Amino acid sequence: MEKAMIRMRMSSADAHYGGNLVDGARIMQLFGDVATELLIQRDGDEGLFVAYDSVEFTAPVYAGDFIEASGSIVTEGNTSRKMTFEAYKVIRPCPDISVSAAEVLEEPILVCRASGTCVVPADKQRKKN
Repeated sequence: MEKAMIRMRMSSADAHYGGNLVDGARIMQLFGDVATELLIQRDGDEGLFVAYDSVEFTAPVYAGDFIEASGSIVTEGNTSRKMTFEAYKVIRPCPDISVSAAEVLEEPILVCRASGTCVVPADKQRKKN
């Protein structure tokens, strides 16, 4: 089973709401990047994201947070790939200490989980498993 992970720091450009809150769509974008990597690993092609079956935001994300998004292919059809995703906050800023202070979280915080389906047309699949 293929797995993929990406870690990104959320910037002030990602903050969309008051209090430097990051838009949930930014996390979905990370899941899209993870899905693309999974399809390249599995099929040698970027494929297409068809739909999310479920999305659950579980904790806020702020500018300065480091987010680790991962996913895996859980089932396969001839052209479809069902995937699950999770995103965790792994580092957060500590502005109460100083403007540059941050801490690695002892326990990462789950910020989002989702599942969805991607498709790689049969004529685009370069790797046959």
